[in-house]
Amino acid sequence: MSDVLKHECGIALIRLLKPLEYYKEKYGTAFYGVNKMYLMMEKQHNRGQDGAGFASIKLDVKPGERYISRVRSNQAQPIQDIFAQINERVNQELTDNPEYTNNVELQKQHIPYIGELLLGHVRYGTFGKNSIESVHPFLRQNNWMHRNLIMAGNFNMTNVFKLFDNLVKLGQHPKDKADTVTVMEKIGHFVDSEVRKLYKKLKKEGFSKIEASPEIAKRLNIEKILKKSSKDWDGGYAMVGLLGHGDSFVLRDPAGIRPAYYYKDDEIVVVASERPVIQTVFDVKFDDVKELAPGHAIITKKDGSVSIPEILKPLERKACSFERIYFSRGSDAEIYKERKELGALLYPEVLKAIDNDTTNSVFSFIPNTAEVSFYGLVEAAQEDLNKRKNETILNEKETLTDKRLEQILSHRLRTEKIAIKDAKLRTFITEDSSRDDLVAHVYDVTYGVVKPEDNLVIIDDSIVRGTTLKKSIIKMMDRLKPKRIVVVSSAPQIRFPDCYGIDMARIEDFVAFKAALELLRETNQYHVIDDVYKKCKSQEHLEDKDVKNFVKEVYAPFSYEAVSQKIAELLSDETVNAEVKVIYQPIDNLHKACPKNLGDWYFTGDYPTVGGNRVVNRAFINFVEGNKERAY
Repeated sequence: MSDVLKHECGIALIRLLKPLEYYKEKYGTAFYGVNKMYLMMEKQHNRGQDGAGFASIKLDVKPGERYISRVRSNQAQPIQDIFAQINERVNQELTDNPEYTNNVELQKQHIPYIGELLLGHVRYGTFGKNSIESVHPFLRQNNWMHRNLIMAGNFNMTNVFKLFDNLVKLGQHPKDKADTVTVMEKIGHFVDSEVRKLYKKLKKEGFSKIEASPEIAKRLNIEKILKKSSKDWDGGYAMVGLLGHGDSFVLRDPAGIRPAYYYKDDEIVVVASERPVIQTVFDVKFDDVKELAPGHAIITKKDGSVSIPEILKPLERKACSFERIYFSRGSDAEIYKERKELGALLYPEVLKAIDNDTTNSVFSFIPNTAEVSFYGLVEAAQEDLNKRKNETILNEKETLTDKRLEQILSHRLRTEKIAIKDAKLRTFITEDSSRDDLVAHVYDVTYGVVKPEDNLVIIDDSIVRGTTLKKSIIKMMDRLKPKRIVVVSSAPQIRFPDCYGIDMARIEDFVAFKAALELLRETNQYHVIDDVYKKCKSQEHLEDKDVKNFVKEVYAPFSYEAVSQKIAELLSDETVNAEVKVIYQPIDNLHKACPKNLGDWYFTGDYPTVGGNRVVNRAFINFVEGNKERAY
């Protein structure tokens, strides 16, 4: 993606179902879980590079022995930093205490981070906060083992202020309004409540205080706690929780917005944000890794029993399509196929844009995540070219000569590596003109492969703000002196803000919205902005379920193609000599390519939860009023 676009984060959970001695004997180390967690986090570093965190819990430790370990980092390479700290501590303990080396019992007793239950998290900070306090996992501590709660997740709540107020009404005093804190405190409240109820019951049954504690851990109903806690949540989430005594859970939102996959055998339970992470790290087949169903939780009790109950009634499935277009690793078999299909489906429109002239056209992509869509586009073009060759040969078969046949068969599709991204340039000068000049050199181009009569076709996964395209890529492409530059987006036009974990909060940032504003001005319809503003304001005091997305009316007067054409004008200026065209993926093609991930609210404005309409209206109100605050 040429524009910088951040995604919330990635999760990883490992529960070892055998004693640590088993892994020492079979795999040569009691740190088997720690090693696998390192790999799982590294395989998901694409999901977050602003921070990373790790937590572990040891089962069945004696009172007075440490059983929870946590380490977090917001350094430049946070995953490496975390595991450097872990390795340093482990190696120091083994050096100072050689007797621990082959004694798993002593290792578990004295060395931190080793344990049966492990949680990993990688993070992008979408709110501009990157302090260590913002890095997951979060910890809610208590002297009762089963009231300790560790939480991390890939999520964003649309109604965090309501959730905060609900906690205050319970008599709590939350330390922050961040959704992670409010969610953790809500779950923590119901954990505390269940523990109190169980203790009273056990007391009546004749259990002493010391006998009651392990019995509470055994009887604690995680399913019931999650149902009570999540009743008012509105958002997209894949949420992980560990309780100090050893229970764990991963809960997915009822619309399936955020992804979660799991694998289980007799040795391990593992959950991650992406399927190929589990496939690669544990060397298992595609079909062995299951998707956690929307609204369900995978719950592992301390005794190793696993259940996957429905916590919230599933809504219409609206799994995030951006996961397939851009965020998730392309090594997933389904995602790879879908991205190629996204490219292939664009070919008919590309062919129109180049006037059917594949002879004088060069095809390329903007590094690096658009490469798979590029393969799909090229394959579709090659199939079309082969078909046209066959038709030409059949039409000319009566007069065909060897020379003419050679001429027909020699027609090849021209594909080149055109855009090369240099090392990240630091825009250390604040003066706008100086910054723009530096930004213009983020990409370099390959000279000598484009002729003046050529069309230059460049595919990108998506065009969000268009800033890098305008200030860098199109100007660089224009230096090659092509006749026409065709920018192709494998994603549709991004028209509406996201509120479920992608850093797209301000509607005025989107180049599609800017194009709609220009079209309204040019057609003397700018009064639509005032009309929509009044409608949005009139809904401010309504319940979320009653709010409608009136921002759709900004785009309603114009065809999809008209908006694309205006975007092309906005992305080029008088310094660009080539004709510039922009092609966006139609919504129908998106759904055809990604049939299981139909979440498209940033393209269509059809939000999967009731809180989404309030967020988009607030974003529009903020735009009109000149308020730079986020809409959620």
